[in-house]
Amino acid sequence: MRSFKTLDDMGEIAGKRVLVREDLNVPMVDGRVSDDTRLRATVPTVAELADRGAIVLILAHFGRPKLPSADLSLAQLATPYAAVLGRSVQYVDWEGDAAAVAALQPGDVAILENTRFFGGEERNDPATVARFAALGDLYVNDAFSAAHRAHASTEGLAHVLPAFAGRAMEAELDALDKALGNPVHPVAAVVGGAKVSTKLDVLRHLVARVDHLIIGGGMANTFLAARGVAVGKSLCEHELTSTADAIFTAAEAANCTIHLPYDVVVAKEFAANPPSLRTCNVHEVGADEMILDIGPAAVEALADVLKTCRTLVWNGPLGAFETLPFDAATVALARTAAALTSEGSLVSVAGGGDTVAALNQAGASDSFSFVSTAGGAFLEWMEGKELPGVAALSR
Repeated sequence: MRSFKTLDDMGEIAGKRVLVREDLNVPMVDGRVSDDTRLRATVPTVAELADRGAIVLILAHFGRPKLPSADLSLAQLATPYAAVLGRSVQYVDWEGDAAAVAALQPGDVAILENTRFFGGEERNDPATVARFAALGDLYVNDAFSAAHRAHASTEGLAHVLPAFAGRAMEAELDALDKALGNPVHPVAAVVGGAKVSTKLDVLRHLVARVDHLIIGGGMANTFLAARGVAVGKSLCEHELTSTADAIFTAAEAANCTIHLPYDVVVAKEFAANPPSLRTCNVHEVGADEMILDIGPAAVEALADVLKTCRTLVWNGPLGAFETLPFDAATVALARTAAALTSEGSLVSVAGGGDTVAALNQAGASDSFSFVSTAGGAFLEWMEGKELPGVAALSR
């Protein structure tokens, strides 16, 4: 049984005011939404509640305002959100909010003003929680991407109103449970990125929980250096080689195999298709070269590892994927994972901004079991940290 209640546990909600915490923090260019992914993710929850006759009041933050301002007001999202939702969406300012909410009818949907216009939102101030709670009868948290913050709208409300997980939150938590909570072994994790220092807690947490840890990106160079490999001009945190050694030791004690590349793609400059581009054994990197991707032999070996696994969790690219041709390894392994998922032999869960972009570039996102658009919350989950917004939903 799940530790949290969902929309299925709400009972009769016709005519009730439901405060729904969503993530509407979408990118805007010249006053237009440039990527509506987050808007679309909210539709299952909001549409279901409205169809069941609830008065849906959406709580969300937008940007990092110091003071209320028109350019960070959620008023500008009412029209584009209505287009995505396929029904009318009203905007309610905090001034006169109670009267405006009282005028709403069952099935209506309204976006309330930016929660961060209240100073007490980020402090989880009880007075702010009470101000929000006075507008609703029930609370739904559908914003996993904000669940690592103990704010009034993400955590505080769950303690003063009957609280439920929305459909997006429910899907996210179910997927994460399958990935690391209660996974089917063998489990593999791909962790990439520029620096070990940004993912130390992730690596320490994973070595005790996965069978195979695949390390890529610039951070792999630090682990190679810890093994005595000369990495030339590659991005490398040489001061953390002793930390890498400690992770090797912890992995060995936990029977976790750490996979590092044994062939790499190098160049003397970081640019698209540089003339100095070549593939070599990891022990043949020149003093004037930098490692920018892992090589095809290493990718083939990692693909064989994935074929032996039942579960995969992925965060971060294997190379400098934004610049061609250093996306090759990430694309190839992502497509292998997607194919294994499609044939039913692998549960694959991925998350993080760069990861989503890399999987989209590979055309693999749709075939993964679950791809999380959450950034900080996904990373903290991979670190094994308790997420306040999730913990507050516990039964």
